[in-house]
Amino acid sequence: MELLIIIVFVLGYLAITLEHTLKIDKLIPALLMMALLWAMVALGLPDFTDWFSSAEHALVDGFSLLDKEHKLHWLEESVLHHLGKTAEILFFLVGAMTIVEIIDYFDGFATFKKLITTTSKTNLLWIFASLAFILSAIIDNLTATIVLITILQKIIHDRTTRLWFACLIVIAANAGGAWSPIGDVTTTMLWIAKKVTTPKLIMYLIIPSLLCMAVPTFVASFLKPFKGNIPPPNEESRKGSKSPHGQTMLILGLLGIIFVPIFKTVTHLPPYIGMMLSLGVVAMFAEIYSRSEFTLSSIKEQDHEDAHGFHSPVHKSLSRIELPSVLFFLGILMAVAALESLGILFKAADGLQAAIPNTNVVVMLLGVGSAVVDNVPLVAASIGMFQQGQDHLLWHFIAYSAGTGGSMLIIGSAAGVVAMGMEKIDFFWYLKNITWLAALGFISGAVYFIILYGSQVLI
Repeated sequence: MELLIIIVFVLGYLAITLEHTLKIDKLIPALLMMALLWAMVALGLPDFTDWFSSAEHALVDGFSLLDKEHKLHWLEESVLHHLGKTAEILFFLVGAMTIVEIIDYFDGFATFKKLITTTSKTNLLWIFASLAFILSAIIDNLTATIVLITILQKIIHDRTTRLWFACLIVIAANAGGAWSPIGDVTTTMLWIAKKVTTPKLIMYLIIPSLLCMAVPTFVASFLKPFKGNIPPPNEESRKGSKSPHGQTMLILGLLGIIFVPIFKTVTHLPPYIGMMLSLGVVAMFAEIYSRSEFTLSSIKEQDHEDAHGFHSPVHKSLSRIELPSVLFFLGILMAVAALESLGILFKAADGLQAAIPNTNVVVMLLGVGSAVVDNVPLVAASIGMFQQGQDHLLWHFIAYSAGTGGSMLIIGSAAGVVAMGMEKIDFFWYLKNITWLAALGFISGAVYFIILYGSQVLI
């Protein structure tokens, strides 16, 4: 049954990568794969000998000796656990995307358009890459990617050119998220698990992460898509926001997103709760500024269609969210969770360590693996596999590799998945044009880390 489960996962993954060839939206194979994998896990449960507890980051002792009732209990617990963790990410994503759409509703990003006066593609590349690197460390790589691609869409109207910029934003955002405990879900996992501390994470990873961003950006600046200038903004663009509240909503929205990690640090609650609080505050001001006039029976100056949900800036913003991307993310995370629950990923990582004694190579392969399979379960498996103490350099190298390795494929990171949805980026186009740049950055940072600290990582 385990072999059949792996085959279904591989076929589902291939269907996702061949989305444009098969002409089937990627969310369909993702959802089918998720449902089929969990169904097969449930049907084959009595015969499974191993079960990985995500809560404890270890294989369950004596699972093969348990009766069917106790195994079903572990199945139910695991499904609820993974659904809860996935929901945390999805609600965080929905909250961040809604805030961004509310800002856009008031044309708040026109403020950036007005500030970015250069028309040089090379200068724009460095501006966006630097912003992605810095913002992702503050508001996480996922949100930074959403914000910057939204701004990009206001500045660059040629889609082919914009695809190149969007992909370099993904690389820079993932690099920026690796050196901050709130910048990427994997570093957050290691931080919450007390494997790394904030000062040491910054100290060890700031330069490798900077190299991971700067090297591909420098090389890309010599490529043809980044040569020349974009068309100068028209007079309408120079005027800035069309709404008198645009700049206010931009500041309020970004402050709301920045507030999320502060809320988490103070309350120790999951980040999505802080994001919902920020969304509530931003939405309240949006409603006030929209100047919609409500009565008990009707909405003044609105037609019949608007009265059913589009009179409100919040409703309008929610209607513009990429729901297919959210469902795709659900399918991918829950499908990988099925493999994790059977201990397949844990055993694969364990076998990798036995086959390759050099830990530096193992961790780099984890980074490469995070581009193919979601980095979250890989980091979870590494937490259970290694027993080093807090701030051991092994954990920091894992944080770097898992955080930046995902850039090598468009579906290898949350930032990449969102960019894929927002700009409809083709998997093979990214593989052909961007993967080598991302790999160059990943290797540059990893080599720097190994030269300085590699001997301390070896175990």
